[in-house]
Amino acid sequence: MAIVKVALIGLGWWGRKMVDTLGTKSDVIRITRAVDPAIESARDFASARGLPVGNDFADALADPEIDAVILATPHSLHEAQIAQAVAAGKHVFCEKPLALTGAGAARAVKLCRDARLVLGMGHERRFEPPMAELLRDAAAGRLGRLLQIEANFSHDKFLTLDPTNWRLKPDQAPAGGMTATGIHLTDLAIHLMGAASEVTVTCEQLASKLPSGDTMSAYIRFIGGGTAYVSASLATPFVSRFAVFGTKGWVEIRDRAHVEAPAGWVVIKGSSTGPIATSEVGPSEAVFANLEAFGRAVAGAAPYPITGEEMIANITLLETIVRASGSGKVEPVDKVDLTLQRALAEAV
Repeated sequence: MAIVKVALIGLGWWGRKMVDTLGTKSDVIRITRAVDPAIESARDFASARGLPVGNDFADALADPEIDAVILATPHSLHEAQIAQAVAAGKHVFCEKPLALTGAGAARAVKLCRDARLVLGMGHERRFEPPMAELLRDAAAGRLGRLLQIEANFSHDKFLTLDPTNWRLKPDQAPAGGMTATGIHLTDLAIHLMGAASEVTVTCEQLASKLPSGDTMSAYIRFIGGGTAYVSASLATPFVSRFAVFGTKGWVEIRDRAHVEAPAGWVVIKGSSTGPIATSEVGPSEAVFANLEAFGRAVAGAAPYPITGEEMIANITLLETIVRASGSGKVEPVDKVDLTLQRALAEAV
């Protein structure tokens, strides 16, 4: 299988993380050029890694050697950039969130499908070894009927950002930590429980001047039954906890460190057949695993494991969470994609 050659768009914090994570270690996918409008600040980083860098997205899209693009760009640019990439015949790996509205996500998924191009997503949490095991156990019925999810993914990394940074702007990153961290939790919840039906949200500015708030919690109900409590703070030291409760057992996964520099996990399991068990899982680079899964899908070696239906359902839920954070009411999930969401719920 030939190595999939990729242009990385955006050499900010997370773009640089992906460059250094992938490097030349993969036989599946490789970043061979980069694009960043702030070319002067990106040049030293790229040069130190032997990575050609420019400031023209169109120039990268016109490169016949490029098979795909990675979009590590502000959220509001994703939809237009995906359309440009598809028009150029390039596969797309998009950092989360895919879009800021369910309709925008649906357009992106349809564009890629109609062009028979792979759309990958930066939901690396699915590729963490203990999380992947949890998802397999749930799919195989080993946890029984799933009842509830409790999850928190928080950090205080944004407190020192320049106030003009796009990650702090309400139109780019609404509802506190939802687009930074909470979106990963809702992706996992939808994969496990199906599409959501309604949500109640509290979003407050308790310990900072972050304009979108620093403390967010969402209570989600699903079309197929069951609930999820998802919380995300931008004003507390790092914590990541994901717990799933079923009729035959439950699993709780705790990260030892931020996914930026993974240090392994603590896993606690309970079942009706034995005592509660605690184990430790060593470090593993989920970002690398996700990018390789995308590369294999581009090469036609295996389907990409995150479906378009799940992507749309997640962004539809995100849009509803943003609306609920402002209204303070129980908000029904947007009916624009309700038929699709019911199909997804029935498939779980």
